[in-house]
Amino acid sequence: MKKLVLLITFICATIYSEAQINEVGFFVGGNNYIGDIGSEYYVKPNNFMGGIIYKWNMNPRIAIRGTFTYAQISADDADATNIARYNRGIGFNNSLKELAVGIEFNYFEYNLDDFRKFYTPYLIFEIAAFNYQVATAETAPQEYQYSSKTSFAIPFGIGFKTKLMGDLAVALELRARYTLEDDIDYNNPEIDSLTFGNPNNNDWYILTGISFVYTFGRPPCYAAPY
Repeated sequence: MKKLVLLITFICATIYSEAQINEVGFFVGGNNYIGDIGSEYYVKPNNFMGGIIYKWNMNPRIAIRGTFTYAQISADDADATNIARYNRGIGFNNSLKELAVGIEFNYFEYNLDDFRKFYTPYLIFEIAAFNYQVATAETAPQEYQYSSKTSFAIPFGIGFKTKLMGDLAVALELRARYTLEDDIDYNNPEIDSLTFGNPNNNDWYILTGISFVYTFGRPPCYAAPY
């Protein structure tokens, strides 16, 4: 009997380790920019962001994830606490589309089928590409020509997820993006009216929100302990 139990346990573990455990869903929330314009606070959502998410769980601790995000980006010196920035009085509006892939590392083992393991904090490590608008020329005083640009960001984040009901889970996330650019706010050293701030400090944007995901593809397999 013990040999039979061990055999069943081994088969279950093999199936579990090879099973593709999928999660698909959407997320919504807010975002904020950090750069040469506006507020100096790192987390202060002031615009909408939303997108879709897919995860493939390699095991109860690690998941490969991909996200597509659309976000409005804006800032205004009227929200600055720095008096010099406040008196300068400039602002901007932009939007970006981001595709990110990476790893989600669960602090605890995560399994919606086990009431002891259906919640966990987690860390996110990703690589992201994003597309946005930049100012390329001044066609008239305070009027500009724009073009589309694609660049990369170094993302990382934290979250907490838990079972909502059945195969549905909910998560809260904060994702920070350090970009390799300084022109999300249309800063351009070749245009006098758009030359401002510190050219050595690249822009950031922060995504804060809630996600809902549906889990599927996990075959149940249990062995009674003896």
